[in-house]
Amino acid sequence: MRELAGGHRWNQRLPSARAYKRRPGAAAPAIEQDRAAGGRDRRNVDLGDGRFARASVSLRVYQRTRRIRAYLRWSCGGRSVERYICEVTHDSRRDNLVQAWRAAHEQGLVVDRSLPPESKASSAAVRAVMRANRNKDTGPELALRRRLYALGLRYRVAVRPVPRLRRTADIAFKADRVAVFVDGCFWHGCPEHHRPATKNSGFWFEKIDANRTRDRDTDRQLRDAGWTVIRVWEHEDPEAAAMRIVQTIQQLRTARARLPHHDPAALARDPSSPDRQD
Repeated sequence: MRELAGGHRWNQRLPSARAYKRRPGAAAPAIEQDRAAGGRDRRNVDLGDGRFARASVSLRVYQRTRRIRAYLRWSCGGRSVERYICEVTHDSRRDNLVQAWRAAHEQGLVVDRSLPPESKASSAAVRAVMRANRNKDTGPELALRRRLYALGLRYRVAVRPVPRLRRTADIAFKADRVAVFVDGCFWHGCPEHHRPATKNSGFWFEKIDANRTRDRDTDRQLRDAGWTVIRVWEHEDPEAAAMRIVQTIQQLRTARARLPHHDPAALARDPSSPDRQD
């Protein structure tokens, strides 16, 4: 390297592309930035008045100096804002991003967002996931509904099978009195995929156990009211789950045709009716 006036140096050659360019097939940009920063909750620029913007780091090579510079970028009021952070010196893009985020924190350009005192989450990232957890129209629900529709079934979405009960089915076939619940593996304690939380373990154990208890109570009350309950785990193949629902409805309709004055509650309590596959 050659020393220049003011202490700046020129590299003898341009840095390798792997030191600053995203490689094909790499993690999504947001995930890459989260990992380098140490979590999504560590990528915040304080805009004042309780407002925050999520920032990202951009790496650029300048031909004149042949060095890599890192810049912090975020959006404010509909316009892009950029601040120089530092020069980075590693041979890989990942390490250079980590170096840049560390420098951004040291310079006070970004801050960690604190949790409100009433929050039970172990971090801002966990809290964001909890707040984003939707009660309806989740990915597994939409996939299942598309398959049911393609198979010719029509249904109601997010309805209470029994109005007096505060229990909402994700999918309901009112004429056939079939209620379908699509359960998340974490929130409902899937025996195959649920992994206990390592932080706030006591809180999460009680939360998941309460959800399981509520699920069992929901099933009992709906069956007592003459409904057939089907539970589908979010990890199940939507095609297979849809066929299971179709078969259940066909069985109920066949039984109803044989017994014109059937008792709906008796049919719902029939142990041969398919239920969730645990």
